Amino acid sequence: QVQVVESGGGLVQPGGSLRLSCAASGNIFNIPAMSWYRQAPGKQRELVATITSGGSTDYMHSVKGRFAISRDNAENTVYLQMNNLNPEDTAVYYCKVRHLIRIGLSTDYWGKGTLVTVSS
Repeated sequence: QVQVVESGGGLVQPGGSLRLSCAASGNIFNIPAMSWYRQAPGKQRELVATITSGGSTDYMHSVKGRFAISRDNAENTVYLQMNNLNPEDTAVYYCKVRHLIRIGLSTDYWGKGTLVTVSS
């Protein structure tokens, strides 16, 4: 079993910055990818950014150039640096960890989310 815990959310003014953290713990074998999703009120959950164990990254279009995902493989931790935030970024942010048990068998674990509110 793998536990996933996010932290770092809060209230920030438009144009401000926040850094989210997500730590995975437990009986971990291999984590090929870690991702951040978000879900705004009344909307579907959407993929914000992904980073592989090799450091490859991918972002949704609306956050490119503003958000940066990074990870510490030794600590099984992923970060999301969010800059120039705007009210449309307000959402609950979730971390997803893809745990590879063996080749061809993986399980996704989710955290409970951390709320980011961008408002003046």
